[in-house]
Amino acid sequence: MGKARRPLDQGAAAVEFALLLPVVLLIIFGIIDFGRMLNAQITISQAAREGARAAALIDQGAGQDRVAAATRDSDLVDAEIRDCLGRSGPDTNASADVTYTFSYITPLGFIIGSGGTTLTAKSVMPCVH
Repeated sequence: MGKARRPLDQGAAAVEFALLLPVVLLIIFGIIDFGRMLNAQITISQAAREGARAAALIDQGAGQDRVAAATRDSDLVDAEIRDCLGRSGPDTNASADVTYTFSYITPLGFIIGSGGTTLTAKSVMPCVH
């Protein structure tokens, strides 16, 4: 048989739960938003790579189109594309700088005190034509 509870121990579990719940929720919210932020960083890195490659092979407009396609035309994404402008050579590069404003979906954003975090990605490709 188990040990009988004393009358003074009956509220101990509720107090322990109340003390640990905020810490557990903070960890869970951190995991959720960190995963989303990592996914967003990977997406804009891929978009920058695609935009720089298209700018190196075709032109600036194609680079903008590739960034828009990779980010699904998000309004929060800003891309600056520089193409080769008809030049080629070992020192001539096309580049793409992509910026995204990440917004938190959990209450973690209120705790941190920001409306969002700015993520950036840059890619450079050599001009080939």
